[in-house]
Amino acid sequence: MLESLGGVGSLTGTPWIYAVVALSVVLDVFLPVLPSGVLIVTAATAAAAGTGAATGHVPHGVPGVLALTLCAATASVLGDLVAYRLAWRGGERLDRAISRSRRLSTAQKRLGAALSRGGGALVVLARFAPAGRSVVSFGAGAAHHRVRDFLPWSALAGLSWATYSVALGYFGTQWLGASWLATAVSVGALFAAGSGAAFLMRRTPQPAEAPQPATAA
Repeated sequence: MLESLGGVGSLTGTPWIYAVVALSVVLDVFLPVLPSGVLIVTAATAAAAGTGAATGHVPHGVPGVLALTLCAATASVLGDLVAYRLAWRGGERLDRAISRSRRLSTAQKRLGAALSRGGGALVVLARFAPAGRSVVSFGAGAAHHRVRDFLPWSALAGLSWATYSVALGYFGTQWLGASWLATAVSVGALFAAGSGAAFLMRRTPQPAEAPQPATAA
């Protein structure tokens, strides 16, 4: 574990760490199995370890941590928009695929109801849930929701998720030191947030179905 932290830490002082993080975050909207969150936590842990945060010294490397947060947040929004545009242009084939999936259909209805009320907390919540970002981004595009309704919430979701992930790695190292325990606790908290978000999404009330017109006897 410490050797892997050292390997990531060697990248924190170069532009490569930002390129790797950005690519991972953009692609995990299409491949939710990519461990982009774990990568960010590990990079933040290595960056914090290199600043002397664990020993109480002034964290001279904070600008690097802020850059990591902005990089992850920007990549998150970019990935959302790519998925949104692809789904927008997907046409009837994508609509049929969504209609065959109860999970996708339900998520699309919930998202539409949330955006129509002028609130997109569901977009922010979904960013933390496993595969939630994919469902929301593709669902918003397939339903042709306006980008001006979706984009601000996507930006807030990306920034919230990136800030939380980086903070876990940074403060975990500050409190527990540069050790496998700090990384394990931080990654555990990341997965706990994902599980909690998934639970809350399941608890979100479904929009009421439109009443069917009565048929003549």
